[in-house]
Amino acid sequence: MSVFLLGGIVCLSAEEGYASWYGGKFQGRKTANGEIFDTEKHTAAHKTLPFGTMVKVTSLETSQSTTVRINDRGPFVAGRIIDLSRIAAEEIGMVGAGTARVRLEILTRPEPANHYIIQVASFRNKDNAFVLGEKLKAKGFSVYYEVTAAGYTRTFVKHVSRDNLDAARQILADMGYPGPIVRELTTE
Repeated sequence: MSVFLLGGIVCLSAEEGYASWYGGKFQGRKTANGEIFDTEKHTAAHKTLPFGTMVKVTSLETSQSTTVRINDRGPFVAGRIIDLSRIAAEEIGMVGAGTARVRLEILTRPEPANHYIIQVASFRNKDNAFVLGEKLKAKGFSVYYEVTAAGYTRTFVKHVSRDNLDAARQILADMGYPGPIVRELTTE
């Protein structure tokens, strides 16, 4: 097993552990990187690998392999290292069992993003989202809002450059928002 540094995160080029798969109620929902989850696409969730990383997943039980792109975070069950889409799980013969011992090998790593969007907070009362938005604008941020299907209004900061990301996080922490969700901005 070898180790490499990617964007300040230590990553393993090969890792072994248990895989699980997900689908069902997650079909059509947003993944952590903002994409819509599709059980028919070769995607997966990993706790630390950067979004866009291509990973070869080989079942240590069947020797079958598949290639997936990381677009979500998880799994959130102790002892598991990756959550596969249903199609990827089928390709390595683990759908029936639900889990399998696997080996992960990183094939490609994405270039770091140039710009990010930051979800600062989510509010049931949309007025609270707009009040926060005005405070963020006063700090020089570009702000937008998103209303979820459940009726929550999310407040975002957009177009934060890679060079300004740490400073933006510090400003948000100083404002009382220490754990914002940061996503790569895929389109300008």
